[in-house]
Amino acid sequence: MDMTSKRFIQALQDHNLDEIKRVPKSDLHNHFVLGGDRKFIKEKTGIDINPYKGIMCSMDEMHKWVEVNMGEKFNCLEMRQLLVDATIIQAAKDGIHILEIGEDVWGLDEYFQSNIKMLIDSFKQSQMKYGEQIELRLQIGMSRHCSIKYLEKCLEPFWDEKSFYSIDLYGDEKYQPIENFKGIYQKARSQGLKLKAHVGEWGSASDVRTAIEILELDEVQHGISAVKSKEVIKYLRENKIRLNITPTSNVVLGRVENFKKHPIGELYNSGIDVTINSDDILIFDSDVSKEYLRLYESGVLSADDLDDIRRNGLR
Repeated sequence: MDMTSKRFIQALQDHNLDEIKRVPKSDLHNHFVLGGDRKFIKEKTGIDINPYKGIMCSMDEMHKWVEVNMGEKFNCLEMRQLLVDATIIQAAKDGIHILEIGEDVWGLDEYFQSNIKMLIDSFKQSQMKYGEQIELRLQIGMSRHCSIKYLEKCLEPFWDEKSFYSIDLYGDEKYQPIENFKGIYQKARSQGLKLKAHVGEWGSASDVRTAIEILELDEVQHGISAVKSKEVIKYLRENKIRLNITPTSNVVLGRVENFKKHPIGELYNSGIDVTINSDDILIFDSDVSKEYLRLYESGVLSADDLDDIRRNGLR
C-alpha cells in the first residue's frame, strides 16, 4: 500500500474531512452550473446559495430550487464564466485531480456567440488559472427534452473538436425512447468520445441494460437501479461498464432511503466498476470528499474499499 492510500484510509478512520480533501480523487459526474464553490460565488456576486435541506419528492422540487436560487442571475457570458471558475475552484479545494465537466450543447449559442473555440477556452483558461493540478476532461451535454433534429444541429460545431473527452445524456429518463439517440451516439463513437448517459436513477434495471446496448455506452451516470437485477449486475460486470454514482444526490432526491441503504456497497461487492462523485454541489452540499466520509460513517463501505474506488477513479 502506498503512502497516499495510507493517508486516505487514516483520514477516513479519523473522520478528518480536511485531510481527505488533500488526497487526490476524481469527479466524473459533476454538472458544472451547480458544481461550484458557494463562497467564491458569494464573494464575486453577493449571491448566497444555500444547499437544499430535507428530502425531495420529485425532480420538480429540484427544478424549483434551481429557479429560486439560480433563476436568470447567471444567464450571460460573464456569469457563465464565473460558474466555470467556481467549479474549478471547488474541485481544486476538494483535491480533485480528474474533473469531467462540460457545457450543454445549447449553451454554445446562448452564451458563447456560437464560437466553439471560445467555449473550449472558457474551461481551459479557468483550469489553468485555478486548478493546474487538475486533468480537465471536457464533456458534451445533451438533454432528453430536446428534439433529435435540434440536438443534431447543435452538435455540428462540436464534432471533430479533439478537446472533448465524452458525451452525456441527462434529463427525464422517460421523456423519449432511448433508441432515438442511437444515431447521435454512433456519430460520437466515430469521433472517439467516451459514451455516457444518465440511466437508472429513476428508471429500472432493465432500462440500464437497454440504454447500454442501444447506445453502446462505456459508462452510466447513476445506474443504481441495476442492483435490483442479478442479471443486469452480471451484464455490467462482464462488459466492464462503469457506474459514476452520486450518493448524496440519490438520498436527497428520494431514490435511496438513507445512506446506510445505498446500493453502492452491494454493487461494488458484486464486482461492478463504480466511482464516487458530486453531481450538483450547490444543491446537495456533496463535494467528493464528503461523499467518501458519509459512505464510511454509514458503514456502507470500508476505508480500504473506498480507497480502492478512489484509486480506480484516477485510472
